[in-house]
Amino acid sequence: MERFEAGSYDVIVVGAGHAGCEAALASARMGMKTLMITLSLDAVAALACNPSIGGTGKGQLVKEVDALGGQMGLNIDATYIQSRILNTAKGPAVHSLRAQTDKNLYHRVMKETIENQENLDLIMDEVEEILHEGKRVTGVATRLGCEYKSKATILATGVYLQSTIFIGHDTFKEGPNGLGYAKKLTYNLKELGLDMRRFKTGTPARVHKDSIDFSVMDPQPGDEKVVPFSFMNENIERDQITCYLTRTTPATKKLIEDNITRSAMYSGNIEGTGPRYCPSIEDKIVKFNDKETHQLFIEPEGLDTKEMYIQGVSTSFPLDMQVKMYRSIKGLENVRLMRPAYAIEYDCINPTQLKQNLEIKGLENLFSAGQFNGTSGYEEAAAQGLIVGINAVLKIRGQEALILDRSDGYIGVLIDDLVTKGTNEPYRMMTSRAEYRLYLRQDNADMRLTQKGYDIGLVSQERYDRFLKKKADVDAEIERLKNDRITPKEINPILEERGIVGLNNGLSLYEFLKRPEINYSLLEEVGKGSDKDLSDEVKDQAVIMIKYEGYISKQMKQIDQFRKLEKKKLNPDLDYDEIDGLRIEARQKLNAIKPTSIGQASRISGVSPADISVLLIYLEQVRRKK
Repeated sequence: MERFEAGSYDVIVVGAGHAGCEAALASARMGMKTLMITLSLDAVAALACNPSIGGTGKGQLVKEVDALGGQMGLNIDATYIQSRILNTAKGPAVHSLRAQTDKNLYHRVMKETIENQENLDLIMDEVEEILHEGKRVTGVATRLGCEYKSKATILATGVYLQSTIFIGHDTFKEGPNGLGYAKKLTYNLKELGLDMRRFKTGTPARVHKDSIDFSVMDPQPGDEKVVPFSFMNENIERDQITCYLTRTTPATKKLIEDNITRSAMYSGNIEGTGPRYCPSIEDKIVKFNDKETHQLFIEPEGLDTKEMYIQGVSTSFPLDMQVKMYRSIKGLENVRLMRPAYAIEYDCINPTQLKQNLEIKGLENLFSAGQFNGTSGYEEAAAQGLIVGINAVLKIRGQEALILDRSDGYIGVLIDDLVTKGTNEPYRMMTSRAEYRLYLRQDNADMRLTQKGYDIGLVSQERYDRFLKKKADVDAEIERLKNDRITPKEINPILEERGIVGLNNGLSLYEFLKRPEINYSLLEEVGKGSDKDLSDEVKDQAVIMIKYEGYISKQMKQIDQFRKLEKKKLNPDLDYDEIDGLRIEARQKLNAIKPTSIGQASRISGVSPADISVLLIYLEQVRRKK
């Protein structure tokens, strides 16, 4: 096809999923003329799998995206139909917000946001080639013959590169939910020298609501008090829908065991590596064979549809087997399937080819984010998309990249894991991956990151002013609690009434709140609350900082030690073969990753503490020579 010059942009974003949306919005809001190209306008911010945002580890990512000026938190607050804080029986370090959303509404609201964004064009086409001059990327070429020039290009292709759907032994060359797929871009990327991989994910069936017997299931209502994802919102209360908990049965297990070879996963058809922490029901039966049953959740897809999502029963069985399997589940004996479950394979990159700013090594001005980088999940994609959009703009401006380290946020942990350690399976964020999680809580994401977002020009003045007010309110309230006191006479009658040991002497409210059984509402009950109209998030954050003061202080010392190693910078062009004393494996790994600091080098698999000692001696020798 004959090509023509169709336009020139500062930034081009390939893909309009959760990574693409955040990248394009960040670029446009930072003043760059931006183009977003998608295979289908119906795929903008599509939730192809579960109808929810957030969850353990993932809720923290959404809060951080919001604190930096991203869109996902605002979008889920506008479209949620049920909201819950997970892990409330545990400490605040692992509290994670999760919300069910109306899928169609989520897509429509995000698409409307993009369409109304100044500096941002959205078009439907297929990118087939990355244009370049030598090793410098200059734009893209599309299936419709368009050539678009750019100063920076971002790949956020999701699961659409050479995607293949598997239902039993049948395969279909298409994207999720019958959408198209990118046919040629993979070949072009390989020609450019990228190390590509084949990953796999899947999704459960959607079934008709009226064919479910909810009476034998356990209702799972939302929280009475809704906590917003966005720090810009306070009260977003609305009527919430109910989800339901049920279980597979021993009959389900036997059915799967007897027919395991009919699954695409176990017939040898699927070559791609699937996500460890979101296994298919076949994987659960095979790998956890001692369990007779497995729990699953029934979740509505939206308010204007009767489609229900069966969370926990992802499968690649053929349709006839799917019907039998789902009907063996408690409460689904007469269920009617509306959309079949399927597995999907797709091409992605080995993320160790990325710099910390998410630019691809050896290809100037080509960046990437999302599932193309080997992650799974909407939230992981959005986090990378926001950072890559910011860094593409900063690269164009000639400014220093925004690099969040592991002590800055879960986003820092996510990106550092990808570029330093790589991944052999779709990467999923979990609280256990963050070594400083008591500091990296979801309630203080704005305190950690809003200043950074404001400094680069993405956080609005309105958001920044709210942040400053909250910070001042928290500081002032903690100071008041240190100076105000409570006496046994004031509090002991209430404590004794509740079976709580009373006070022998008066003490400050600050020390009183350190007692595990004491909360802020008790202070208010006895007239010791603030006389200011403080928000719940201010009170909650003050209480957390007081109760966990010792632990937080200890963690901050660990962070100080961590940052000392991060400040010991390594030349990205350093040839490690020239450093005596390094083991062969360490030289190979260090030359492949090209770490930017001693801290990053220490996290590379195959680099030992002895190798780090050699590098520290080398840096000292270089310093003395200078």
